[in-house]
Amino acid sequence: MEWQSDILGPGFESCAFEAAGPDGVRRRATLVRFTRPAGPDTPDLRSAGPRRAVLFLHGWSDYFFNIELARFWDAQGFEFFALDMHNHGRSLQPGTHGGYVADLENYDAEIGTAAGMVAESGGAGPVQLALMGHSTGGLVAALWASRNPGAVSQLVLNSPWLEMHGSALVRRAAWTMVEPIARLRPEAVLRLPERGFYWRSISSSAEGEWTLDAAYRPPLAFPVRAAWLSAILAGQAKVARGLGIGVPVLVLLSAASENGMVWNEAMRRTDAVLDVNTIAARAMSLGRSVTVERIDGALHDVFLSRADVRSDAYRRLAQWIRGYAA
Repeated sequence: MEWQSDILGPGFESCAFEAAGPDGVRRRATLVRFTRPAGPDTPDLRSAGPRRAVLFLHGWSDYFFNIELARFWDAQGFEFFALDMHNHGRSLQPGTHGGYVADLENYDAEIGTAAGMVAESGGAGPVQLALMGHSTGGLVAALWASRNPGAVSQLVLNSPWLEMHGSALVRRAAWTMVEPIARLRPEAVLRLPERGFYWRSISSSAEGEWTLDAAYRPPLAFPVRAAWLSAILAGQAKVARGLGIGVPVLVLLSAASENGMVWNEAMRRTDAVLDVNTIAARAMSLGRSVTVERIDGALHDVFLSRADVRSDAYRRLAQWIRGYAA
């Protein structure tokens, strides 16, 4: 592993690597780690008890940039890592389609490799690994945890994209329309309405507070391609059938959604991407021990909401960690 200084500056390092998917294709991913040294005023809780780490998976058309999230997990006694998956963020390559994947299982190899790198990068002894995912990354994380029992000790999902808007009927209808195109022209771009409302609510270039790299997190997201959407629908169908995840699962969601086609001020305090009521119901299909936290005023990424809202979200997450990760 060759760790380099990361774009987030002091305290962060990144390491690019390649992993071969089930189709034999080698894909580039990038692991990021938080490296804050312990000092007299910041005791290192990680030195007490078993070694614990968390691996974060970003959403679609996204990358890891939330320094505050890394510091939170560090304060809880966890080593923090984040993975920019292939065709995203730090792992984008010239001539490739941003955000594209034809099968969500193509992420498995890089997640597994990253988990191995986490285990090797710290001190001696086994590591208890928590997996955290946002939006599409939450769907990917849930499916990976289901396919790899025993690999993680806890699963934290931040507004995971577990189901389409409305109901499973919408998903099945979408599958009927998309699958023939995905089979014949997998990389075909689907002409869907473009909305930048969520980006507008978080970016400091608009009305939010977060500095985003437009190349890594474009305002209108990457083009939607047929095989990508087909892969999402197939993953959601697996969730609907039940994943049987055996470890504790926490699902964090906004209390409300606002999915209109024109901007309105409610989008500053709601999920402007997903149908949170549908997601809350579908979360019960994840496993035997699922906690759902609904957070008033939260955005699609609850940890990018305004300060008082994300403080509430962090308080709830810390409470759950104390209960399930002791």
